Amino acid sequence: MYDFDVLVIGSGPGGQKAAIAAAKLGRRVAIIERTDMIGGVCLNTGTIPSKTLREAVMYLTGVNQHEMYGQSYRVKDEITIADLAARTHHVVSREIDVVRSQLSRNRVAILTGTGYFIDPHVIEVDDGGGRLQRASAEAIVIATGTRPARPATVEFDDRTIIDSDGIVNLERVPRSMVVAGAGVIGIEYASMFAALGTKVTVVEQRDRMLEFCDIEVVEALKYHLRDLAVTFRFGETVASVESRPEGAIATLKSGKKIPADTVMYSAGRQGMSDELRLGDAGLAADSRGRIGVDEFFRTAVPHIYAVGDVIGFPALAATSMEQGRLAAHHACGEPFSATGQTPPIGIYSLPEISFIGRTEDQLTADSVPFEVGVSRYRELARGQIIGDSYGVLKLLVSLADRSLLGVHVFGTGATELVHIGQAVMGCGGTVDYLVDAVFNYPTLAESYKVAALDATNKMREIARFS
Repeated sequence: MYDFDVLVIGSGPGGQKAAIAAAKLGRRVAIIERTDMIGGVCLNTGTIPSKTLREAVMYLTGVNQHEMYGQSYRVKDEITIADLAARTHHVVSREIDVVRSQLSRNRVAILTGTGYFIDPHVIEVDDGGGRLQRASAEAIVIATGTRPARPATVEFDDRTIIDSDGIVNLERVPRSMVVAGAGVIGIEYASMFAALGTKVTVVEQRDRMLEFCDIEVVEALKYHLRDLAVTFRFGETVASVESRPEGAIATLKSGKKIPADTVMYSAGRQGMSDELRLGDAGLAADSRGRIGVDEFFRTAVPHIYAVGDVIGFPALAATSMEQGRLAAHHACGEPFSATGQTPPIGIYSLPEISFIGRTEDQLTADSVPFEVGVSRYRELARGQIIGDSYGVLKLLVSLADRSLLGVHVFGTGATELVHIGQAVMGCGGTVDYLVDAVFNYPTLAESYKVAALDATNKMREIARFS
C-alpha cells in the first residue's frame, strides 16, 4: 500500500495543475516543495516577478504615454528598486496565498523540503534542518523546473555579474547594463531597463535575435529598442567579465571592452534534475538537465512522469500547466483529449510580441501559398486613443482553403489579442469569419477585421488575374 496515489515534485505551474487534476479525480495526492518556493520558479523568481516588474516599469516611466505627452513624461522622476520591488512583493505574496489555498482546498498534502528518489516508488524529503521524511506513491510526477544556466568561465557575484534570477536582488537601478544573450528573457529585461533610462548593450553571438519570430516584427522591436538607446552587438560573444568596485568590464571575443554597472547573463536554462538522484529511479537527464518523455509525458520508467520546463521545449508556464493536467489524467487512467494545437508564444518586451502558427519564412520554405493581411494600430481609433502608433497585426492566410496559417501581433495588448486568432484557428475557421464578424468599436480587436479585409481584397485581385 502506497502513502499516496500521486506524488508531485515541484509546485510550479506544471506541478500545481498535475496535483490538483489528480485530486479532482479523487486520488490521494501530495506535492513536495521547498519552504520558500511555493509556486516554484515561475512565481518566485521567474514569470510572475518579471511580468510584475514590467508592469511597474510601464506605469512609473509612463513609456506608453510618450506618444501623447512627449518623451519627458514620467509618473516619477527618480525610480528606485524599492518602487519596483513594492509591486512585485505584493503580487508574489498574494499569488503564493492563492496557490496554498488551491492546494489546501483540494486536499493536496504539502511535504516541505527537497525531494529525491530512494527507489522508483519512494521519495525522501529533506527539510534542510536534519529531518528526513519518506513518502511512497503509485505514480510520481517530476515538475522541478529550471534555473538560469551559468557558464563555468564566469564568476557570478550576484551584485554586478548576475543571471536573470539576480534582477530581483539589485540594490539600485543600474546606469548601464550589458545583457549577454538576445533570447526572450534577455530582450524582455533589456527593454525594461532601457525604459528606466539604463544604457543597455545587448551582445548576441547570432546574426539576429528571436529567430523564431516574424522578421518584420523583430525589426520593429529592434527599432523601438534602439529608440530607447539600446545598442546591439550581433555576431559577438562575451569572452570574459571582470568585476570592479564600481561595476564590471565585459570583454568580447573581438577584443571590444564594454564597461557597465551590471552584466546580466541570459544563457538559457538548466533543468533542476541534478538533486533528484534519478539513477536510483532508473532514469537519466541530458547535459542540460532535461528529462525525456513520450506523448503522455511518461519517462523511461512508465509510472514516473515529467512535465514543464524540466522536459525542455516549449518551456512556457501555459504549456506546463496543460502538460501537468494531461500527465495526471494519464497517470490516473482517466481519458483525456489532447488537441495537439500549437500554443501561442508571448514575449513581454516593450512593446510586446505574440504569435501563433507559422511565419512567412517558414511558409515560403515549405512552399505553402499564402497571402498577408495587415492592420496597423495607427489606423484604428483605439490605437489613436491609447497613443500606440506603431502596433501591427498580421494574418497569414492560405490561398488554398482561406484558413489562418499564422497570426503575428506587435504592440499594446499583443499577448491578449493573439487568442482571438488562436480560437479561429483551433475551430478550423477561415478568414471569412473575421471579415463577417462585428467587433466592438473602438477596440484593438477590430484589427482582425481590418487585416482580414486586407487579405481578402488581395486574394480577390489574384483571382481576378487568374
